[in-house]
Amino acid sequence: MAWLSEFARAWAPAIAAVVIIRLFLFEPFRIPSGSMVPTLLIGDHVLVTKFSYGLFAPVLPCEIIQSFPPLYCGRKELLHFGEPARGDIIVFRYPRDEKTHYIKRVVGVPGDRIRVAGNQIFLNGTPVDRVLQDKYDFVDDQCRAQPQKHFIEKMDGVPHHILTNVGFGGGLSNMEEREVPPGHVFMMGDNRDHSEDSRMWNFVRYDQITGKAHFIWLSWDRCGGDYGRIRSDRFFRGLYRDPALDILDQ
Repeated sequence: MAWLSEFARAWAPAIAAVVIIRLFLFEPFRIPSGSMVPTLLIGDHVLVTKFSYGLFAPVLPCEIIQSFPPLYCGRKELLHFGEPARGDIIVFRYPRDEKTHYIKRVVGVPGDRIRVAGNQIFLNGTPVDRVLQDKYDFVDDQCRAQPQKHFIEKMDGVPHHILTNVGFGGGLSNMEEREVPPGHVFMMGDNRDHSEDSRMWNFVRYDQITGKAHFIWLSWDRCGGDYGRIRSDRFFRGLYRDPALDILDQ
């Protein structure tokens, strides 16, 4: 068994490093749906920093450790680095099924009052600035193109793209005012009429947040031809502070 011992000595440090990095620092996620189009396209792969708001012990599924009371169930904060901010794109555990991960944009933080009317956000009684652009063809997960209205919306000084239906808005285009409670955030997809988000299932707790998405490192368009295609123009594209979106300052 000398070969096994040699293998362990050679590879154990590398394996341990990968596990530590994935548990505490970084994790890649693939975008499976169109809820964040056009910011994130179906088939984009994003890198998420798990330490953006703090350093946390890894999540332990409650159903697995019910027989081991000393173990912590959920996410335990070890070091605190800050709070989620409006405009952040974050990955989180879906409140209705925490084994599933969603990615959306933070539009409300604790104490904010959020109302939606005609797909426009009203934050603490004030409409969030947005400017209508040209139409946009949204390609869904069935490779069907649907024309949408394209806006540039600005939240806390950071502009980003959003889409809405060309005709009447969907069932979530209007929402009565809600106040975000302490320790929670209000999440919405940038593709407003094609996103299941906090308008439907309410708030996301801080301890359900996995991390903050920063950039696209790989992108694959399965609707591009017979075998799909790589979107090389999206590689290493950042998700914030795009100078091309400064239209609202003009």
